[in-house]
Amino acid sequence: MTSDAPQANVKEANVLTTTSEKRKAAKVESRKLANKVVEILDENSAQDILDIDISEKSSVADVMIVASGRSNRHVGALADYVQRGLKELGMKDLGVEGLEASDWVLIDAGDVILHIFRPEVRAFYNLEKIWSLPLPESVRALAPADPSMDQEG
Repeated sequence: MTSDAPQANVKEANVLTTTSEKRKAAKVESRKLANKVVEILDENSAQDILDIDISEKSSVADVMIVASGRSNRHVGALADYVQRGLKELGMKDLGVEGLEASDWVLIDAGDVILHIFRPEVRAFYNLEKIWSLPLPESVRALAPADPSMDQEG
């Protein structure tokens, strides 16, 4: 009498390998998309662009990009350039929030999430701190004082 157990193990291993390969391929695509977003931001004078690999830390996305625009108008224009560039790549279902005020615009492109801030707003929310990264030097000067750094006590 033969057992089906070895065949089941082989099938299970194939599924895991296939899933692992799919995940690797998805990460490669996420990286290509993130590089395109950074390229668009750079071409349009975004400031302090930070590209953070969050694939091992979050199930929401693989890459988070944070950038600054000089003014509300510049933040809105950067968001528009990125949306156009991504639509040219065939991405139609982008989630976009904050475009009306353009203090902080979030673009959700699936495995890549983009935050574009005015420098003062970026300093206030300090998303970099969540990922244990320092604020860029030009933004740090605008950040509110950290009460945990007070020497009183």
